Amino acid sequence: MKPSLKKITAVLPVASVEASLPFWEAVGLARTVEVPHGDALGFAILAGHGVELMLQSFASIADDVPAIAEEAGGGRTFLFIEVDDIDAIERALAGQPLVFPRRTTFYGATEVGYREPGGHVVTFARFGGEAP
Repeated sequence: MKPSLKKITAVLPVASVEASLPFWEAVGLARTVEVPHGDALGFAILAGHGVELMLQSFASIADDVPAIAEEAGGGRTFLFIEVDDIDAIERALAGQPLVFPRRTTFYGATEVGYREPGGHVVTFARFGGEAP
């Protein structure tokens, strides 16, 4: 029998968990777990709308799993998130660094891309036209 996958949750390595929280909270995720690491947050889980995301500081990763600390500090994740309302995303993230402005793709998505404070690229996409 093949294994059965139940869920995949991205863990984003970041320099500062606190710096990334406002970005994710602006798009509707709420903190469900916070784990301190020294005098800062080392780890947080955010969830909402059937989505879950984890943030872990480089320092916490280095203490937790030293073997991957170097990889975590240099790697960046690219997230593709499907949404119902691209206008709401743009309003919520006004002022955040754009990777690319709103565009319509060959595969029928209206997309906009941001760089979240941890350096990861996040593409928000709506399928089925411009209107929500």
